[in-house]
Amino acid sequence: MKLFLYAFMLTTAFNCGSTQNSAEPVADNTTTPTPATQEEQSYILVGTIQKSDLQQAPHNAWFEPNYSSYKPAPEALKTIKNNINDYEIKLFMGTWCSDSQYQVPYFLKLLELSNFDMDNLEMEAVEEDKTLPNDLQKEFDVVYVPTIIFYKDGKEVNRFVEYPQQSLEKDIATIVSGKKYRHSYQ
Repeated sequence: MKLFLYAFMLTTAFNCGSTQNSAEPVADNTTTPTPATQEEQSYILVGTIQKSDLQQAPHNAWFEPNYSSYKPAPEALKTIKNNINDYEIKLFMGTWCSDSQYQVPYFLKLLELSNFDMDNLEMEAVEEDKTLPNDLQKEFDVVYVPTIIFYKDGKEVNRFVEYPQQSLEKDIATIVSGKKYRHSYQ
């Protein structure tokens, strides 16, 4: 029994932390996200990254299809457009993580459709153990990825963690409109 528990703990330590089945479509999205193959996961990015890094091989194999297929709900998008530029955002993700592979392309498309000033977005790609060489993940209390932290006037307002409660755009609309929002691990 101890051996089984040890193997189980080791297996779960190397996933994104989710008990949700990421292969299912997220509510309000019209297509099922495209997961990365084992070969595509073998090359991971670590440290500060840009969207252009995700558009390069091998990451473009999951980034481009998920980005181009994502169709956010119009009402949520309108709320985001009206409020998103009041925020600075820090995003932690893993290029090896299926939740990040699904949610990050969607999130970046949401930002672009909302005319967000991308200079106010900082993205950090973590190792498979969810660490960074400078331990920045500790300062921001990042345990699961993706974690998207929203700041207003220099103070953290809220965060999206790993997977949506309703849909990505509805969760983000709730956060940026100042309504009460609880992520999956609160």
